[in-house]
Amino acid sequence: MINALGLLKRRRFLPLFSTQFLGAFNDNLFKTSMVLFATYEIFADETQESFFNALAAALFIVPFFLLSALAGQLADSMDKARIIRIVKTAEIAIMAVGAGGLMLARTGAVTAPLVLMLVAVVGLGVHSTFFGPIKYAILPQHLEEDDVLGGTGLVEAGTYLSILLGTIVAGFIYHSTTLVAALTFAVAVAGWLTARAVPPAPRLGPKLELDWNPVRASWRLVAGTMHIPRLFLAICAISFFWTIGSVLIIIFPPLVKNVLTADASVASLVLAVFSIGVAIGSVVINLMLKGQISARFAPGSVIAMGAAVLGFRWTVGLWTPATDGQLYDMAQFMAQPHAWLVLAALLGVAVFGGMFVVPLYAFLTTTVTKDQTARTVAANNVVNAGAMTFGSVAVAAVTAAGVTPGEMLLLVVAMCGVSALIAQRLHRACD
Repeated sequence: MINALGLLKRRRFLPLFSTQFLGAFNDNLFKTSMVLFATYEIFADETQESFFNALAAALFIVPFFLLSALAGQLADSMDKARIIRIVKTAEIAIMAVGAGGLMLARTGAVTAPLVLMLVAVVGLGVHSTFFGPIKYAILPQHLEEDDVLGGTGLVEAGTYLSILLGTIVAGFIYHSTTLVAALTFAVAVAGWLTARAVPPAPRLGPKLELDWNPVRASWRLVAGTMHIPRLFLAICAISFFWTIGSVLIIIFPPLVKNVLTADASVASLVLAVFSIGVAIGSVVINLMLKGQISARFAPGSVIAMGAAVLGFRWTVGLWTPATDGQLYDMAQFMAQPHAWLVLAALLGVAVFGGMFVVPLYAFLTTTVTKDQTARTVAANNVVNAGAMTFGSVAVAAVTAAGVTPGEMLLLVVAMCGVSALIAQRLHRACD
C-alpha cells in the first residue's frame, strides 16, 4: 500500500478529491451561513431556532431518501465522471437560487428569503444524493484494492476539513449576505472546473434497466443489499452514526447561543472543532489498520465517543453563562475557565466518531463487485437518510415538548451504545 497522502499526487484521485472538497465546502458554507443568519439575525426564540435548524436538516436529507436508488442505478450504468460533471453544472444553478435568497434577506424581507434559501438546501441535497454514491464507488475503479481504505479515509478527512473551512468562513462572513452569495457561486464554478479533470470511469457491468419509481426502486435496492449480513450490519452502524451526527449538528447552534451564551463565532468554532476531530479520526484509523479493512476498532471507538459525549454534557453543565442580554465573543469564550474542557470533550466525540465510521464505508465498496458499488452506497444512503430524517423530526418534536439540547445529549449516548452492539456483531461476522 502506498502512503495514503501519496494518492493526492495521482490524477486518478486528486481531481475527484478536489471536486468533493469544494462541494462539501460550498454545501457547508451556505448551510452554516443560512443557519447562523437565521439564528442570530432573524429568530429570537430557542424553539424557533431549533425547529428551523431541524427543518433545514430534514429538507437536505429528503432527496437522499427519494432519489438515492436512481442515483445508484445511474452511477452503475453510466460513466461516473460524466455524471460528476452534470451534477457540478447543476450546483451552479442551485447556488444562484441560494444567492438570490441571501441577497433578498438584506432587504428586510423574511418569508421569501427563507423559502429561497430552503429551496437551495433541497437542491444541494439532490446534488449530494447523485454525487454521494460516486465519490466512494469510483475509488475501487480508480485505485488498487489495498489503497481503497486509504482513499476512503482521505475522502472522509477531506470532507470534514472542507466542512471545517466552510464553518470557519461562515462564522466570519454570515452577516454579509452579499459576500456569502458571491463566494458560494464562485466555489461552485471552481468545482465545475475540477470535475472536468476527473478521469473516465465507464460502466463495468451490463447495462441496467432504470426504475424511475422512487419508492419501488428504493425498496428493491435496499432489499437487494441488506440480505448480505456484513452489509446489513455495516449500513445499520453507519445509519446510527449519521443519526447521532444529525442530532448533534442540529442542537449545537442553539446550545451555543442559549446554554454557553456565546455568539455566532463560537457556534462556528464548535462546528469547526467537530469537523477537525472527524478528519483526525479518519486518518488515525487508517494508520492503525494499516490499510486492512476491519471493524475490530469500531466497538471501542463508538463507546469512547459516547463517553466523550457524556464528558461534553458534564462540562457544559459547569458553564457560567454571560450576564442577561449579553453573548460571549470568541475571546471572552476562550477566557472562561471551562472553555478548553468543552472543546476537548467535543474533539474527543469527533475523533472517535471518525475512527468508527471510515472502515464501515470501506466495507461497502469492497464487499460487492465493482459494477455494484454505486448501488450499494446508494442503498446505504437510503437507509441513512431515513434514519437521519427520523432524527431531525425527533429533535423537532422533543424540542417542541420542552426537552433541552443538554438533555438530548443523553439520547446521543444511548445511541452510541446501540452502535457499539451492531459494530461488535459486524466484527465477529467479518474479522
